Amino acid sequence: MKMKTNRSSSPLGDFIKSRRERLQPSEAGIQPLPGRRRTPGLRREEVSYLANMSVTYYTWLEQGREANPSPEVLLNISHALQLDEDEQKHLFDLAHVDPASAGAVSNSEEPDPGVLQQIVDQLWYPSFITDAGTDVIAWNRAAEIVIADFGRMPENERYMLNIIFFKEDYRKRLVNWESFARYSAAVLRASFDRSQDNPLYMERFERLRRESEEFEYFWNLYEIKQKRVTTALFRLPDGQEMEFMLHSAAVIDGDPDLHWCFFVPVPGSGTEERLMSLLEQDRLPQ
Repeated sequence: MKMKTNRSSSPLGDFIKSRRERLQPSEAGIQPLPGRRRTPGLRREEVSYLANMSVTYYTWLEQGREANPSPEVLLNISHALQLDEDEQKHLFDLAHVDPASAGAVSNSEEPDPGVLQQIVDQLWYPSFITDAGTDVIAWNRAAEIVIADFGRMPENERYMLNIIFFKEDYRKRLVNWESFARYSAAVLRASFDRSQDNPLYMERFERLRRESEEFEYFWNLYEIKQKRVTTALFRLPDGQEMEFMLHSAAVIDGDPDLHWCFFVPVPGSGTEERLMSLLEQDRLPQ
């Protein structure tokens, strides 16, 4: 019986293999080794040469046989594979080498809903807080008016990945839905390997792959993005367009699973004036 070999058995191995196969010798500035190329991109020998390590050691990393690479090794591989900033952080996360995360202490206490509501109410800009599963657990009135009517959603459907890919009203409102959904899938990809032991998280992930063709397509692009400022352009039912810069505070009260998202009007777009008018109308007696 023929044994299977060279099969990656770790998220780290899968990731560096995917990047190796995308990088051509000409892009890496090296002459291709002689012989017929059976796989796309660089060979393992070429990556090991660029990363200044033995072919055997690099092969072990791809196959999941080496689980504790040093920071120097990871940095060399990052340079060899020409990883961008987001991808390099993902590489270090997969290897559990990030010094900051290694020293972090998780908060075991449940977040206080009243305190979280006070936080989002500090802004009159659209604002909400999500937990590790992207459940929206606190939001203000501006978020309901502009983004989505969170209060009318069943609690088990009130999580952002569900809203982005399955709520038709949200898709109609978000003019740049396609680019935002693609960015969301790339952010999920960056944190996915740290969440696979969460049954609810995985159940939601499998549903996305099963029922959303768009998510499956974006997921298979294997893009990596860290959370950062991005743009969201909304068109309300009355035809008004409102353009925001989406910001995210990564940690609240020492809890790394809580994320505070707030939408700041783009200066000069007229969004702030339109938002102020909408909120004033909302406060008038019905």
